[in-house]
Amino acid sequence: MPDITKKVRVRFAPSPTGGLHLGGVRTVLFNYLFARKHGGKFILRIEDTDQNRYVEGAEHYILDCLAWCGLNPDEGPKNGGPFAPYRQSERKANYRIYAEQLIRDGYAYYAFDTTEELDEQRQITPNFRYGHENRSFMRNSLNLTEEETKALLDQGIQYVIRIKVPTDETLHFFDMIRGDVSFDTNLVDDKVLLKADGMPTYHLAVVVDDYFMKISHAFRGEEWLPSAPVHILLWEYLGWKADMPEWVHLPLILKPDGNGKLSKRDGDRLGFPVYAMNWKDPKTGETTRGFREMGYLPEAFVNMLALLGWNDGTEQEIFSINELIEKFSIERVSKAGAKFDFEKAKWFNHEYIKKSEVAAIKDQVFTILKEKGVQIANDEYFIKVLSAVKERMIFLQDFWEQASFFFEQPVDYDLNAVKPKWADTKTEFFFELIKTYEAISGSENWETINLAKLFKALAEQKDIKPGELMLPFRVMLVGGKFGPGVFDIAVLIEKEETISRIQKALIAFTED
Repeated sequence: MPDITKKVRVRFAPSPTGGLHLGGVRTVLFNYLFARKHGGKFILRIEDTDQNRYVEGAEHYILDCLAWCGLNPDEGPKNGGPFAPYRQSERKANYRIYAEQLIRDGYAYYAFDTTEELDEQRQITPNFRYGHENRSFMRNSLNLTEEETKALLDQGIQYVIRIKVPTDETLHFFDMIRGDVSFDTNLVDDKVLLKADGMPTYHLAVVVDDYFMKISHAFRGEEWLPSAPVHILLWEYLGWKADMPEWVHLPLILKPDGNGKLSKRDGDRLGFPVYAMNWKDPKTGETTRGFREMGYLPEAFVNMLALLGWNDGTEQEIFSINELIEKFSIERVSKAGAKFDFEKAKWFNHEYIKKSEVAAIKDQVFTILKEKGVQIANDEYFIKVLSAVKERMIFLQDFWEQASFFFEQPVDYDLNAVKPKWADTKTEFFFELIKTYEAISGSENWETINLAKLFKALAEQKDIKPGELMLPFRVMLVGGKFGPGVFDIAVLIEKEETISRIQKALIAFTED
């Protein structure tokens, strides 16, 4: 059974190879929530031992993503900690010590097989796996004498170190989500532990680092389940089994149709991001769009991710980070994969924008205006506009679409919404409305209630239903069938601009 009485120390250990998938951020989140709930520590460890896949700038990008989400580690490569260094490439010498210990104890061996020899085996044997079925006729220290092995090592012949997986055994371990999990060792191959360049593989490095960093609970995606028997054997073979962390294999985030793991390609195909933030590949120059740049609020992103595979057992969907910390429990994490629903993701962001204080989002929205080349001389006006439209925004980037008419007159009009029911009586009405509104004196009288009252009174006088005039008036001011209350719009753009737009639109409405 799991032990959560020991001091909680959890870690997120990404490889700096590219953009941070939302599945990775969810792993961070569950680590973070668990640590905070149990008064523990959350550690960031960079697993950069695969130098062929290392991408410049990826580590900094990961740190930026965590900072944007508000999920900052207690220890890591940036802020240090008592178990530094927190980059595996800086701990290289440590791994060889334990790889060679495993050889001395009979749990691992030197393998001198060349790439060509392994490729030949793959051609001979479909789905070739280096293990108990074939290790006896491969070129390794299990089949060579001590003298032959030493001679090859002295000559500098390249080798890897592989774990020697036992045959005919069943390994068991307890997973905090899945319960008892078992593996037949005959189905597990002899994984490489130390590569020819002296760097460890994930299998060795994760065990050594988790031991020395005193990791209590290991959260990772369920795609790592097939590797679990190798890791369990290493904990045992290195004599550390009593300190082995509790295992937590998280369910996958699935494609919207539930058929397989959600990938970047799925996001590209279906039109939504799968990365937390924009990622620019330094090799290709290609930029992959992220949730942040789409106009997603970090609080909404975190809330949305929390409910992908977890719930608190109630109907509640909106949670603050403190509520998530309070209510989070491994017992409520599902074993089944969670389908990603972009429409639901949009709903979360819409809800958060609606309840956000204008002051909390105005700087980000102001940046959007600057990108459009709009100069704002009056900050008070900008804040009023944002207050008027924010409940209509799904993403922050929607501000321009929802509010551009507050900063510039419409160029085009939705004439299809107006012309079929247009009549001379309506033309006369709006000419009279111009005179009525021109007669208003004092800015204190140019307010919503007064404008609406005069509008409806004139409609009654002309014997036209106000409802037949409201849509044309909206199109005059906005250009289409959208926006906040039409009289609220008129108040914000003020008297002169309102009249100017009515005059301009009348020309377009009455042209043949």
